[in-house]
Amino acid sequence: MKENGEGFKKTIVNNYDLPDADVSFIDGFFSESLANRLFEQLITTTNWQQDTITIYGKKHLVPRLTAWYGDADKPYTYSGIQMNPKPWTIALNEIKQKVESEAATTFTSVLINYYRTGQDSMGWHRDNEKELGANPVIASVSFGQTRPFHLRHKFKKELPKLIIPLTHGSLLLMKGETQHYWEHQVPKSAKALEPRINLTFRKIIF
Repeated sequence: MKENGEGFKKTIVNNYDLPDADVSFIDGFFSESLANRLFEQLITTTNWQQDTITIYGKKHLVPRLTAWYGDADKPYTYSGIQMNPKPWTIALNEIKQKVESEAATTFTSVLINYYRTGQDSMGWHRDNEKELGANPVIASVSFGQTRPFHLRHKFKKELPKLIIPLTHGSLLLMKGETQHYWEHQVPKSAKALEPRINLTFRKIIF
């Protein structure tokens, strides 16, 4: 990844023309040098955990490490997992301020996912928990190994699946009615992949 004389890679903005959705992607949102520093900081300073979920009566380890940071009064529950926030760190506040400026939204919390290898993944889901409100803004920042991000319409099966490569230092924004109609995933890969960290900023409204 090459940077220009100001230390920033040329940014590439994509606004996807999807029905029932508002999705945009900025490649190079963070400079490579800044992305490298934040990636290393997050790996070493985040208080990672590996939760257990129950599927059809059987317990399984979540196929990635996670952490939940944010405002003290904003817990979050997904897939039956209750997450209580840890206090914002200096690195997270640095990322948060830059993302909030782009998204024109104030976020209360962030879910951090650590994909250690290609076998770590995220299954199909929508970020439609009641705590996020009717039309949540989800800001997704990626550091490390590029992984494909899949989007598919929940109801219009004839629509093609969209695949977005989430690159080092990129920002993906999902707004409006996206979480009503579109599911997303980060699938497993048989390839030998390097680690990746993803941060999804959210606003818990109650």
